[in-house]
Amino acid sequence: MKKIIIGGSASLVGIGIAVGTYLFETAPSPRLPSKMETPQQQKSLPENGDTLQPIGSNGPIGYALSGELQITYDDGEHWSRVPIGIETLFAGEYNGQENELIEHSFFLSDDRAAFLYVEGADDQRVKLLYSLDQGDTWKDADIGRMTAPRSRKVDFLNENDGYVVYTGERTMSSEATKVFMTHDSGETWTEVSHPDHYRLLYDGNFIDENTGFLSYGILNPEEPDLYVTQDGGQSWVSASIEIPDEYDLIFTTAETPYVEGTDLVLLVNQGSSGDYKGGKVKGKFISKDNGLSWSFQNEVDADE
Repeated sequence: MKKIIIGGSASLVGIGIAVGTYLFETAPSPRLPSKMETPQQQKSLPENGDTLQPIGSNGPIGYALSGELQITYDDGEHWSRVPIGIETLFAGEYNGQENELIEHSFFLSDDRAAFLYVEGADDQRVKLLYSLDQGDTWKDADIGRMTAPRSRKVDFLNENDGYVVYTGERTMSSEATKVFMTHDSGETWTEVSHPDHYRLLYDGNFIDENTGFLSYGILNPEEPDLYVTQDGGQSWVSASIEIPDEYDLIFTTAETPYVEGTDLVLLVNQGSSGDYKGGKVKGKFISKDNGLSWSFQNEVDADE
């Protein structure tokens, strides 16, 4: 009887081993990755890249707003998330659409991405979030205080030099203007002076680290109101713009000057209500003294 029990137990063990071996060999094995992704690959994989379209493209460089801000350096094939709250990009006195960034409030190039934003509720500060390695790492720079910022603009002139111009604290048709310069790639910013002027700012820019312009007058301007600095914003003077009599009260708003060949060029438009030739022309002016005075050249197409 004992031999029968032992023999039966051995048979059951043998059957169990055979069944277990069969199940082990026929069961699907877990799928292991053939290659581990690098941190960079994981970072650049888009969560919804198939639906994003680059905005503000500069060649293959652009951004997208889809619940968060992302940037691309290969025309949308890969995206990097910008670590910033969307609401801070539009904070202040801004009533436009929020499906695109505020014009001139950001800077994108091969070696730099920078975004102006506003932090705080009552004590608001204008700040700049920027990256010098295409979004791999980010730095934060404090620019300055301003309650209810209205216009805002950032631009870089070269590897080291850049400027920020913003306005705010508007009361009726007057507001404060702030101008800041950086000479260390955006790490630190120094406030420079501005004209003793409180009209609403139309636009402002620098063409090099010394020469800059601020153009005032948005509400029914009657003539261009342009100021120029030639010492990096330490002092400002009113530029002289010779408007021919036939264009009096027509060309009223100075745009930001730019370099064309060896000339410094200024376009003066007709303002928001101009209707001379359907509002489709501007006046082109040239300066031979680095922006202090401007002489009329000819009419140009308004799209120029």
